Amino acid sequence: MNEWQRLDEQYILPTVSRLPIAIERGEGNYLIDTDGNRYLDLFTGLAVNVLGHSHPAILRALEEQGKKFLHISNLFLNPPAIRLARRLVENSFPGKVYFANSGAESTEAAIKLIHKWIRTEGKGKDGIVVLKNSFHGRTLGALRLTRQPSVYQDFPRLDFPIYEVEPNDVDELIRVCETKRPAAILVEPILGAGGVLPLSGAFLETMGDICRKQHILCCVDEIQTGMGRTGTLFAYQQTGLQPDLLLFAKGIGGGLPLGGIIAGHRLSHLFRPGDHGTTFAPSPLSAALGNAVLDVLLEEGLLEKGRQAAEHLWNRLRALKQKHPDVIRDIRGKGMMIGIHTKRSPEEIRRLMLDFLKEGILVNVTARTVIRLLPPLTLTREEIDRFADALDEYISARFSA
Repeated sequence: MNEWQRLDEQYILPTVSRLPIAIERGEGNYLIDTDGNRYLDLFTGLAVNVLGHSHPAILRALEEQGKKFLHISNLFLNPPAIRLARRLVENSFPGKVYFANSGAESTEAAIKLIHKWIRTEGKGKDGIVVLKNSFHGRTLGALRLTRQPSVYQDFPRLDFPIYEVEPNDVDELIRVCETKRPAAILVEPILGAGGVLPLSGAFLETMGDICRKQHILCCVDEIQTGMGRTGTLFAYQQTGLQPDLLLFAKGIGGGLPLGGIIAGHRLSHLFRPGDHGTTFAPSPLSAALGNAVLDVLLEEGLLEKGRQAAEHLWNRLRALKQKHPDVIRDIRGKGMMIGIHTKRSPEEIRRLMLDFLKEGILVNVTARTVIRLLPPLTLTREEIDRFADALDEYISARFSA
């Protein structure tokens, strides 16, 4: 145990199992620890650093906004936040933005707004349809929507109806909506913590039809799939869905806490002063970084460069699946959100993660046996080849018969 591990255990509550490295700085697509070791970062702070680390646009925004003001509360007009809200709406669907500090707070705001809609315009309806094994946050309201027993455990549960549906089970979705009369359906276009499971086109099409015909709110959680991670600014834009409500966070803040919701025309008139709020959001500094992220994605071409890099990564992974069918069950996801579903035990996959750490490559494990990749959109072909070659060699050396 190194000194940083000892101090961490002594002074910080153990709510996370941390990797045994202390980070000193980040450069490009790499993290550098306090001993000077470099690590290729393939999960970017859990889908946050879409531009990698210390991107010039982020550093410029930090300096420029840092010289102006860091916090003013939400009682004043906030030009960086107003500009960011306008750009989010113009690049998604007509509506209005509420800013929060995190993904879980975005979910809390969504719950409140859905409740307001039920009381004013959705009478006769109640409750929210969510997907089995979905993840929408850990605060008590968000926890009611998160359908992972290891996460919600026996914490107090708020009293509003939740209807759980198996992902991609069209018949069950139809049955629940016909019998329960829910107010909203909330889905992740690709379940992240649930094992990187994309929702099928048929499921999403059915969801959209149900929402239109039965006067149900169509809600998408893009906290992890947003900010170009799947090849478009938001993943829903590759489907036929027309959201009434969209949740965002993670990548939008350029590395600083920022989240929020986009409320479409059915919802944007419901919140009034005092209905919801927070001291810090929208942080002028986080909003300035959010604008820098959009500058790079939308105006400097990173969305297209990221799509090209993702295509190369997928080609390499598909070849590995074909070469090692006894180890790799499937490759799922989209763009730079990838789950390598394995046929090995949780212990073996955790060992792989730790062995890759020693080789200077950071990968994440979710759903116990899924190697989750959430790389920066700035990933290069050379870095992709380094990872793919390392995975090929590891499988051949450790898992071959």
